Amino acid sequence: MRLAALAVTSALAAAAAGPLPPLPLGRLLAPPDRLTLTVAHTGNPHTDGEYWLACDPVDGTHPKADRACARLAELARDGKDPFARAPRDEMCTMADGGPATARVRGTWQGREVDTTFRRRNGCEIKRWNELEPLLPGRSR
Repeated sequence: MRLAALAVTSALAAAAAGPLPPLPLGRLLAPPDRLTLTVAHTGNPHTDGEYWLACDPVDGTHPKADRACARLAELARDGKDPFARAPRDEMCTMADGGPATARVRGTWQGREVDTTFRRRNGCEIKRWNELEPLLPGRSR
């Protein structure tokens, strides 16, 4: 009898409180945003290595995690895919930005990411620079 009274009281209290807000099911079902970056040949031994980064909340071993997440959030607000490859038909200068490479793997905005960045021509240098500070700036 006591259990039935408790169940009725709980149901009445919940009804009086009103409906609960909807659960963010899309966010619950999507994998968390987490990226692994492998950076090499930058000319700076302090930036070469492997890092991981999570945003919302910010976490990871990335040396500029707060700024990297802020840059990714800015690109998302602008509707840009920071991991898209440069268009094949884009005219690129033949500038050489050095041997630096960065591979980014993981999940971002609910999508799988597996892409490589280089600095071997003007288009790829631009693509890299747009992701600073997620990717390290050019060493001086």
